[in-house]
Amino acid sequence: MSWGTDLWDQFENLDKHTQWGIDFLERYSKFVKERLDIEQTYAKQLRNLVKKYCPKRSKDDEPRFTSCLSFNAILNELNDYAGQREVVAEEMGHKVYGELMRYSMDLKAERKHHLQEGRKTQQYLDQCWKHMDNSKKKFERECREAEKSQMMYDRLDNDINATKSEVEKAKSQLYLRQHMAEESKNEYAAQLQNLNTEQWKHFNVSIPQIFKNLQDMDERRTVKLGETYRSFAEVERRVIPIISKCLEGMVTAAKNVDERRDSDIVVESFKSGFKPPGEFPFEDFSQNIQRAGSDGTIGTPKNEAGKPDPKHAISRTKNKLWLFGKKPKAPTLEDLSHLPPEQRRKKLQQRIDELNKELQKEMDQRDALNKMKDVYEKNPQMGDPGSLQPKISETICNMEKLRSEIHKNESWLAEVEGKHGSRSERRSSADVNHHAPHGRESPEGSYTDDQNQEHRSPPQPDPHEFDDEFEDDPLPAIGHCKALYSFDGSNEGTLVMKENEVLYIIEEDKGDGWTRVRKQGGEEGYVPTSYVEITLEKNSKGAVTYI
Repeated sequence: MSWGTDLWDQFENLDKHTQWGIDFLERYSKFVKERLDIEQTYAKQLRNLVKKYCPKRSKDDEPRFTSCLSFNAILNELNDYAGQREVVAEEMGHKVYGELMRYSMDLKAERKHHLQEGRKTQQYLDQCWKHMDNSKKKFERECREAEKSQMMYDRLDNDINATKSEVEKAKSQLYLRQHMAEESKNEYAAQLQNLNTEQWKHFNVSIPQIFKNLQDMDERRTVKLGETYRSFAEVERRVIPIISKCLEGMVTAAKNVDERRDSDIVVESFKSGFKPPGEFPFEDFSQNIQRAGSDGTIGTPKNEAGKPDPKHAISRTKNKLWLFGKKPKAPTLEDLSHLPPEQRRKKLQQRIDELNKELQKEMDQRDALNKMKDVYEKNPQMGDPGSLQPKISETICNMEKLRSEIHKNESWLAEVEGKHGSRSERRSSADVNHHAPHGRESPEGSYTDDQNQEHRSPPQPDPHEFDDEFEDDPLPAIGHCKALYSFDGSNEGTLVMKENEVLYIIEEDKGDGWTRVRKQGGEEGYVPTSYVEITLEKNSKGAVTYI
């Protein structure tokens, strides 16, 4: 069926139908817009939900229980699922809603053009009909006037009283009217023929073509709706495999929950390492009571009356058991002595591992800087070797600090494990208060003198340790050094030095972080190796500079 032939007289209805089609297209576009808004809101709410139940934690607060790890995995999968909902919304907005809006605008413009063409054709046909109708009316009017002139001429011609001039005048009027009627007839015939020709073109050529264009437009609109329906479904279908993987990940996370592993983690987290308390001894307070009985009565010897066994004496304030009550929170100490032995050992081992990693990074950085310095020395045009010296000094200072921290924590770990380190304890005394120049930070830290905290003050050396060494003959200088920082030498055996002061080296660092030096006045003592720039003499182990 064709609109042009079957609906040749339904212009107004086709106008209404095409308008309804565009309205329906826009209604569907609005539906898609609301759907993608729902998807966007849903995805946003899912992400907010994941963010709410997955807060940022520090490394120490990371969950270790399988149930917590599985829940975190589910949150991650849910976050990915929310991302797929965002993809659905984006694809719908681009491939469906955006396409529909562009097509709707093109459709409106095309429909307007076709209807304007139809109205122009109809207006032209109406104009032809008016011209024909006017020529027809004129022809009819001229014929009546000619008939009146004919009647007037016949009456005067038959009247014997009429003059010849009157008859001639009526005759000439008759000829004039007949001529005008003939011209009106010809014009009417021409207009009628033109109207019939234009009317045939209108209903057999113009209108069928315009209506066919409208039919094609409406059919294309229907096809476009079908394509967008399919695209609407395809957008959802494309994300189904990824969504399925997200759901499979959630199922896998649920299967990874291990109650035995969680129980073992509880033991590892809270095991104290203490042994259960022994039996309480019986304390007899009836020794001073006079007894009336036979000599064979069994009693407690008098010399032990009222005196509990010192081996089993119990302090009611010190050894109180916290089996079921809430134990008061102990202050956090640097050496972690507030923790039970097992937990303290684990924490110290973890801290040592982290410090070793940081030390390795600093060593790698030092090696890289030294290589770069060598390259600059061989190729001065590439850079100034002296510009790397401050960075190298800073790196070495950081290494000394890390080594000191590692040694300190290893000592605490050995204490927990019941061992005693063989290394010298001098390095811990480097953590005393010192004075750094304004604008420059000293490479070593300091400890507080709080008496309520353990291991905060550096261990004091044997008061006779340095006396024995200084009673010998003065040692020869093997090099010299320049003080990079001020050092107050508050510990026994150490030496006060000022920044930029030049000292003589009489004993190298033996690995404990201290170098023995002598002032020009003869005063000797130890200073931190990281505080000085050392240059050894050629006659002793070569001219090597340590920073």
